[in-house]
Amino acid sequence: MTTCHALVPCAGVGERSGAGGPKQYRSVAGRSVVAHTLAALAAVPRIAATLVVLAPDDAEFERHAPGHRPVARVGGATRAASVANGLAALAAAGAGDDDWVLVHDAARCLVQPAEIERLIAACEHDAVGGLLALPVADTLKREGEQGRAKATVDRRGLWQAQTPQMFRLGLLREALAAAGDAVTDEASAVEALGHAPRLVPGSAENFKLTWPADFELAERLLRTRS
Repeated sequence: MTTCHALVPCAGVGERSGAGGPKQYRSVAGRSVVAHTLAALAAVPRIAATLVVLAPDDAEFERHAPGHRPVARVGGATRAASVANGLAALAAAGAGDDDWVLVHDAARCLVQPAEIERLIAACEHDAVGGLLALPVADTLKREGEQGRAKATVDRRGLWQAQTPQMFRLGLLREALAAAGDAVTDEASAVEALGHAPRLVPGSAENFKLTWPADFELAERLLRTRS
């Protein structure tokens, strides 16, 4: 079987979260956000190892995720740069172009191992790869002037991208090099090369902690699992 690696970009500062510092280090249900995330990835047998990509000057990670290896302090100014640098670190450590890489947000700490295993099963024989995602259920509005709704957007065929996003290392390196730093997820970079990633249904609980209220909801959900 082809080796699967996980890569967690963890160099952000979480400005919108109100956490007073990097949101991945905020404590939720007894341990840091990133510790919950890494525990979920570690519970997936197919993942050989999880590389955490940190900012070069990060002096906090080891305190919030004690004992985790490997890490690479090669984080960039954007998510895309951090992922690209992390892929280079994986390659330098011996990962091959045909190996699978599952890129997962540090702040999606509610992902379940079963969801990750479902993604691997759906994509491991796919020519491109894919991502966890959810069909959009809500009515969508386009904002106009002064905070007023301008139009209703047709939601048919729309999906909300989640992570992990699973692609072969060589393809993903090529895609990110071509797309540059503007892309906000790996799938969009792969799409820009003309490929069509597989959409694998995820869970509504696998949301990214972004706003202050997200931490309160994550706390409640994680407490119900313990």
